[in-house]
Amino acid sequence: MTFLLKSFAVLGFVALVWAASAVGQTASQTSGPERIDRSAVTAADSASDDGLPGSINGTIVDESGAVVAGARVALSSGDASPNQSKEQQEALSGSDGQFFFPKVTPGAFTLTITAAGFATRVFSGTIKASEVQTVPQVALSIADTRTEVRVSLTQVEVAEEQIKVEEKQRVMGIVPNFYISYIPDAAPLTAKQKFQLAFRTMIDPFTVVIAGGVAGIEQAQNHFAEYGQGAQGYGKRLGASYADATTGTLIGAAIFPALLKQDPRYFYKGTGSTISRALYAIANSLICRGDNKRWQPNYSNILGGLAAGGISNLYYPEQDRNGVGLTFENAAIGIGSTAIGNLFQEFVIRKLTPKAPKQN
Repeated sequence: MTFLLKSFAVLGFVALVWAASAVGQTASQTSGPERIDRSAVTAADSASDDGLPGSINGTIVDESGAVVAGARVALSSGDASPNQSKEQQEALSGSDGQFFFPKVTPGAFTLTITAAGFATRVFSGTIKASEVQTVPQVALSIADTRTEVRVSLTQVEVAEEQIKVEEKQRVMGIVPNFYISYIPDAAPLTAKQKFQLAFRTMIDPFTVVIAGGVAGIEQAQNHFAEYGQGAQGYGKRLGASYADATTGTLIGAAIFPALLKQDPRYFYKGTGSTISRALYAIANSLICRGDNKRWQPNYSNILGGLAAGGISNLYYPEQDRNGVGLTFENAAIGIGSTAIGNLFQEFVIRKLTPKAPKQN
């Protein structure tokens, strides 16, 4: 009996040890997978953290350290790939000069800061996942305010300057030579400038001297006998001669050119053969350059001569008024004298004009 009790006691102890061993093994088997699962969760959490966006903030000031409000900050972030472009964001600095981008893709980024009156600044850097990055204070410098100003004269102003040069042209420094242009592509004259040049010629002292010389010759030859002799006769001849000069200039070089938009000046050729220059000079008594710089019949000179001849019938002695005949005779004389004058301009007068500009 005692032996049996001892046997059962040994067996019970063995069974208890086996059961404890089994429970321990089961517990060990159960705790292993739990540790593996936690490691997996931690790795997953870490992988998830790598994709979280970061944030960027900063302050914009000027060179003196004062904050700059309203500056535009452009952010370019993320790595560009063939299928994905860089992320673009914009923000304005506040009244305190600060800007803030709450969600920025991890990786390289570029900030471009612009503000009115300041030079553009560019800042580059790199941001990590979930990082809150404060960029160094951005100081903007004053923009270069140098500007390039190009001043160009209008066509009217160019013509005005050219007239001033022409009004200084005098043969041997005495005889006015205003109606000659040594600039081939001279600017066309306005109507006002045509009258200005005509009046300048009419009141020139040399015009009066020439009229006086012509009147003296006519008196010596007793031309226009009805005028008589003496001072009274000379005065009438002087008035008629001066009237011929001024009416011809006013009508032929101002009124008709303004109405018909033609240039009353002779444009010096100066190049080519002698024959070509001579033909050019003679032709210019019948043709002229229009305000559009195209050649056309010189209606101004022709009609001006006819008009001046017709007006002369009003003040010449009655016996010397040949009506239409005198009118056309004076017009023909005017055209012929223009051709001769042009020949002298082309071959002689320029050499005798000290202040003539050099030909381009």
